[in-house]
Amino acid sequence: MENRSLVTIAEHSKEKILYMLEMAKQFEMNPNRRLLQGKVVATLFFEPSTRTRLSFETAANRLGARVIGFSDPKATSSSKGETLKDTIMMVSNYADIIVMRHYLEGAARYASEVAPVPIVNAGDGANQHPSQTMLDLYSIYKTQGTLENLNIYLVGDLKYGRTVHSLLMAMRHFNPTFHFIAPEELKMPEEYKLYCKTHQIKYVEHTDFTEEIIADADILYMTRVQRERFTDLMEYERVKNVYILRNKMLENTRPNLRILHPLPRVNEIAYDVDDNPKAYYFQQAQNGLYAREAILCDVLGITLDDVKNDILL
Repeated sequence: MENRSLVTIAEHSKEKILYMLEMAKQFEMNPNRRLLQGKVVATLFFEPSTRTRLSFETAANRLGARVIGFSDPKATSSSKGETLKDTIMMVSNYADIIVMRHYLEGAARYASEVAPVPIVNAGDGANQHPSQTMLDLYSIYKTQGTLENLNIYLVGDLKYGRTVHSLLMAMRHFNPTFHFIAPEELKMPEEYKLYCKTHQIKYVEHTDFTEEIIADADILYMTRVQRERFTDLMEYERVKNVYILRNKMLENTRPNLRILHPLPRVNEIAYDVDDNPKAYYFQQAQNGLYAREAILCDVLGITLDDVKNDILL
């Protein structure tokens, strides 16, 4: 049987991405449908999450599914030494699909290879976060009217930021120009720069974060410096507040600019930015519901036609 797991966005074609965005659009028009009536969705979060877990669980509930799972691995048998394989195999007995976040890179790929049910990667270490990418793409498409030929500025923690790694791969189909803004310690890893070269993705690197540098941005994608990924806390303290977006920096930016952030933020976006019409990060989080409804349906074999033909409730 075909494995419909979603492990990385890199496996999606341009046509598949646009298909998923159209499905998300259908769910935005009406998120309450019973397309997953009788299904059970398991959410296994071995690492803390607020938005991702709650939006997946809300998506499942709005689609009529039931939700089981955990958000604290200390309360599970993994704290007794149970292996990831055994946990996945056990939960597969109870659920039709598993949404999993794990602190180890590659955990989602491994789970998808051993599980008899589909796995959705809700973040694996500093590696990938494909469902976040889908809502990012939907947010970009909604605010810009296109995904083609955009100037996308990625700011902050580009080393450990799995959301920027996934976004980079997804945008390869749409001729973007990326600007990587990061301190030396947190710059985009070589493997992703090599990916850009292999796929003819244009990119420019910066260490300064000024209003002049961001003046031509269509999308300004801010990220927090991820304390939990650092082994050396002194290094974290050195870089944690290196870039802060302030409202004054936006005065000469493009009218169509939108500011995205996967959230949670710490200090990297000043609160005076929140009231600027170019701030879009809270709407972006809301888009996560529609994108994740689309993901759950697609992974469980429900088509765009099924969604369009569904009787709205």
